[in-house]
Amino acid sequence: MTYLLLVFSYLLGSIPSSYIVGKVFHNIDLREFGSGNLGATNAFRVLGARSAVPVLFIDVLKGFVPIFLFPSLTSVGFSWILAFGAAAIFGHMFSVWVGFSGGKGMATAAGVFLGFAPWAVLAGLIMWCVVTFTSGYVSLGSVVTAFVLPFLVAFMPHQGGLTLVWFSLAIGAFVIWAHRSNIRRLLVGREPRFGSRGRRDKKESQGPGVVT
Repeated sequence: MTYLLLVFSYLLGSIPSSYIVGKVFHNIDLREFGSGNLGATNAFRVLGARSAVPVLFIDVLKGFVPIFLFPSLTSVGFSWILAFGAAAIFGHMFSVWVGFSGGKGMATAAGVFLGFAPWAVLAGLIMWCVVTFTSGYVSLGSVVTAFVLPFLVAFMPHQGGLTLVWFSLAIGAFVIWAHRSNIRRLLVGREPRFGSRGRRDKKESQGPGVVT
């Protein structure tokens, strides 16, 4: 049962909400527009806020549901609950339904940590807003928030003790890795700013896996 729930966590996380919204309501494949990323940021740029807000909400839920609901279905330790959360994040970033492409993991990771360290998530959201709206770059806000996540978890009330701190360090590093091409573009001044629209702009050619 536990291993089955781990698979379900991955499958839940892999639901490509932005792809579905793009196809159903706009008749476009979001992977072919803007940055090509299947996350809320590209959904906002390409599809608009009315489509991006539901995408963001669903992506957060994909991380929250496995760690909140699944432990009640089987008797597992805290490490297994973290594994459910990690599987959901991995599914979001490498979705089996869309050729193992996906988003950057920020929203789904926020959903996971919302169940363990809500104050750290709130502080991270405030930091993300400050960095993003000050600099104009969503990716910079995400990278900075992912970097400070372990510190926020460590110094704010949370469940799981040191185990969750180490988990937050691993997830933060994973999210930063997913933003590696954004970091390169930031360094050369080619990263699009928040609020820029890109529906008619085909994405740049990327390698397989997580796109930006």
